[in-house]
Amino acid sequence: MAIANYAELLSEAHRQPEPQRLLFVFARAELPDNPDAQQQERFEQGEGGVLTPALCVDKTLDELSDMESLVVESQRTGVTWDIVFVAALAGDGTNPPTSEEAERPLQRMVEALQMGSIGNFLAFDRQGDSVDIQ
Repeated sequence: MAIANYAELLSEAHRQPEPQRLLFVFARAELPDNPDAQQQERFEQGEGGVLTPALCVDKTLDELSDMESLVVESQRTGVTWDIVFVAALAGDGTNPPTSEEAERPLQRMVEALQMGSIGNFLAFDRQGDSVDIQ
């Protein structure tokens, strides 16, 4: 199933047989070090740049409602972001993973994103729409 927006992600996560914990890495678009004129121009047009992880958190489905609430909660941190990457972590059949159990997978997610490996994650903009990053 292709997930087109954040609401569909939550619906799909609720349908899973194993309780889920969602892992979030919020990233901001930045210019690479020493950008050339073309990179600078594309970035100013809202294209290109590099995505740098800025904030990460894990949540059970009971802690999530809609994208607007997630954005509001993230704003309280004072950290700016442009794209949020999401992955799901399945539980043991009756309970979702604990935050402690999610710590290492969340760290691996951050490391993968820092290396440019984004293929295993869903990405959403601040409006909750799925983003295809090329």
